[in-house]
Amino acid sequence: MPRMHCPGLPADWLNGWLAAVGATVLDSRIRLQWCRWGAPRRGARGATVLDSRIRLQWTEDTPRAVLSAENVEPIEAVVESWPDAELLKDLPIAENWNGAGRLQRKVSVGAFAERARSARGHRHSWALSSTMTDLCVDEHDRVVDGKFNPPAPGGRTLHRRLEDVHAEVKQPSRNIRDSLNGQAVRVQVNGLGFDQTRLGSQSDKTKPRVDPVVEALAFFALAILPMRGNGREDAQGKGRQRGWLATSRDGHERKFMWPAWSQPLDCAGIDSLMDAWKPEKRSSWARIGVHAGWGSVERISRGSEDAATRAFGAEPL
Repeated sequence: MPRMHCPGLPADWLNGWLAAVGATVLDSRIRLQWCRWGAPRRGARGATVLDSRIRLQWTEDTPRAVLSAENVEPIEAVVESWPDAELLKDLPIAENWNGAGRLQRKVSVGAFAERARSARGHRHSWALSSTMTDLCVDEHDRVVDGKFNPPAPGGRTLHRRLEDVHAEVKQPSRNIRDSLNGQAVRVQVNGLGFDQTRLGSQSDKTKPRVDPVVEALAFFALAILPMRGNGREDAQGKGRQRGWLATSRDGHERKFMWPAWSQPLDCAGIDSLMDAWKPEKRSSWARIGVHAGWGSVERISRGSEDAATRAFGAEPL
């Protein structure tokens, strides 16, 4: 099975992790594994066993993604499955879609219900359930957004932001290869809005820049990260997204937590692993192939001018 190491997708970069997962969502031929940089497999007590031509050493280097695919080079599989503009237009979160009302930045329960009925059975219906939910509502009777559906300048929807980054991928074959190899040139757009690396330092006034390939792939990882809620009136504003685990006793504080694993998994396997993995039980990680994990760190705003700006970094678990 052909494999490809992807230095451009380190596991401790939230968007890099999401992008690697997103590749498996787009093309079921792709399998994903994470390894310690070098050429990793597995070994006793979590050791890294390398090819006999390579010396064995222990390192804490950041795991990078390894993509593999049956009977095709992984890079070709990613290129072949790259979404076109028509596919994006057909996503059920588009502002205007198949005559099913209009979705603005803030969505009423009625508008969401109408869109959900029309999208039932659609292959990308997850785009609705992974970005918002009517199982919880805010004080204005609007559906609650997921953490990966943050506010945007000018009220741009997540769908519009996805179209913006997709339009910046002029040569998919070349751009995808550059991104996976960590050689991509960033473009001046805001992206999906949750990558911390798009922003400068506290004193940096430059505009956000992102890798558009990584941003677009990251969106499709949301397919395995649905929104949830209990549907009760007393749950107002407490919608949660899969992977966002409570870090405070009252459940108000949450962090997104994600693992790196050793075995090659397809989208369904990753979906199952996300349920099986218990971040707080480190002693159980090795049994399911997980050798590292991270939790999100939310960016602190600089002041009132950017109070709505969202971004997530990472810290090792």
